[in-house]
Amino acid sequence: MNFELITSKENPLFKEIRLLQAAGAKGQKARLAGGHALLEGIHLIQTWVGDPALKTILTSDLGLKNAEIAEAVYAHIEICPDTKVYQLDGVLWSLLSDLVNAPHIGGLLDLPKSCLVSPQSIATLEGDVIILDRVQDAGNVGSILRSAAAAGFTKVLALSGCAHLWSSKVLRAGMGAHRLLDLYEGWSTQQVLSAVTAPMLATTADAECDLYQLKNDLLHPVAWVMGSEGQGVSEEILAQAKSVSIPIDSRVESLNVSTAAAICLFETVRVRRS
Repeated sequence: MNFELITSKENPLFKEIRLLQAAGAKGQKARLAGGHALLEGIHLIQTWVGDPALKTILTSDLGLKNAEIAEAVYAHIEICPDTKVYQLDGVLWSLLSDLVNAPHIGGLLDLPKSCLVSPQSIATLEGDVIILDRVQDAGNVGSILRSAAAAGFTKVLALSGCAHLWSSKVLRAGMGAHRLLDLYEGWSTQQVLSAVTAPMLATTADAECDLYQLKNDLLHPVAWVMGSEGQGVSEEILAQAKSVSIPIDSRVESLNVSTAAAICLFETVRVRRS
């Protein structure tokens, strides 16, 4: 099967890919404007094989010689025959900095509706929620999303100031968790306080109540709040939340936020199963 070949840096699709790779607000603007996120690497493509949201696949002649890549490409287009597959020549592929050392496979994914909906249009967000309050490291955000999916917490809400949930780095760290989650981002603190219906539990180092005293609280829907790496949870949210600490050795100052999130989520799972 022959796929369309892209050989020019001026190709509109190639230009879109470069914009989607951009860091920070520039990349986020491109994702929202085009309604696409960039999947990079064989694992993420395999995660979305058979999903109509994966409408464009990018590879190369070298990529198609890889049996695992070829299998994923042909399996997807068999289920979703309208998928467009493009082959980039080797020179162009080498210009995609995030893909240089990875297998030659990527794709454009249609962003889900939850990502594109304005926070003002959501009156309430019910049930269990994870709130990310200015968590800035993409690796931490992706790791939290992965733990959320594993623990069955499907709603994740990111305040403005967080690493963008659909950025390439967060997608890679999430290892496919995005497909299992309803993700909302760009919310203000006030929008969170107005829409989230579950009681908020905010992780702080100096809270008198520790995680293992929360049995009754965890039996019902909760909104776990994870604060930024440097500043923690904002004072405005803390004023409306119950502060919770994770007992650790006194010689250790704190836990990484993604580690703290995993502990809190799986303690919630444990309590509900007991």
